[in-house]
Amino acid sequence: MSSPRALAQGGSVSVVRVLTSLVALVKPRIMVMALLTAAGAMSLSPGAPDAQAALWLLLGTGLIVGSANSLNMYLERDIDCLMARTKNRPLPTGKLAPRTALWFGLLLGAASLPALAILNLPTMALGLLALVAYVLVYTPLKQRTHWATWVGALPGALPVLMGWTAATGRVDLDGMVVFSVLFFWQIPHFHAIGMYRQLEYTKAGLKTLAGERGASAARSQISLYLVVQVAASLLLTPMGIAGTPYLVVAAALGVMVFAQAYPALLRGRADARWARSLFLASIVYLPVLFVTMVLDGRM
Repeated sequence: MSSPRALAQGGSVSVVRVLTSLVALVKPRIMVMALLTAAGAMSLSPGAPDAQAALWLLLGTGLIVGSANSLNMYLERDIDCLMARTKNRPLPTGKLAPRTALWFGLLLGAASLPALAILNLPTMALGLLALVAYVLVYTPLKQRTHWATWVGALPGALPVLMGWTAATGRVDLDGMVVFSVLFFWQIPHFHAIGMYRQLEYTKAGLKTLAGERGASAARSQISLYLVVQVAASLLLTPMGIAGTPYLVVAAALGVMVFAQAYPALLRGRADARWARSLFLASIVYLPVLFVTMVLDGRM
């Protein structure tokens, strides 16, 4: 018979495991990135920064992103079992019951809307659009067509627009330009991961451009939208949205990703290894760019 102390220790371990699993459900790294992009857009928006509005933005955005990620893991729990990248998540490993993940995701989503509504209705509406589009459109579409990448880029970039509307109360041209930076960043980023993990994705039934149309199509789209994305990032300064320090960093980052991508393309060595290197470079690119936005907006 177990001692009271052993039972207490067992209970503590169980609670810690559940809490750890709940944290994993929200995908903390993706959440931090979403918060950073929202903060970057808010910092660049017209007018003096409002600390209280920034706190509500970060809270509401964190809740909406956590909800979307939790519900995504709930819906894809059977698919996650089939891929090395996702098989250790809480639901495939049985660390968390699917029903718990479902209710946790719904609770986060319900809590996010009042927090965003405190800012203004446009920001709340964009948050709701991001949640619905990610969970009910993008997630099931990934098993049907590689065009899901474009669909998923919308909710993926909406935290930027939420940051803008939190400060301005409206969607305008300047806000859409900042939004486009993250929107177009996602296209080469996700085509690259689909290219170097093509076999794994195909086994799990997920459609990628490389899997459906071949590596050459993926390389073409990556090379094209790298140019579009870098051009969008540089456009912020001539439009008066960001300053010269931002332009210098954005240009340097653009040179970095071009140097990573195009020499191998020209030499005909743009293979899965190249795609993985480009994917990793894009992970470095994005936080540096948006941290620069935050700093530039506060200067």
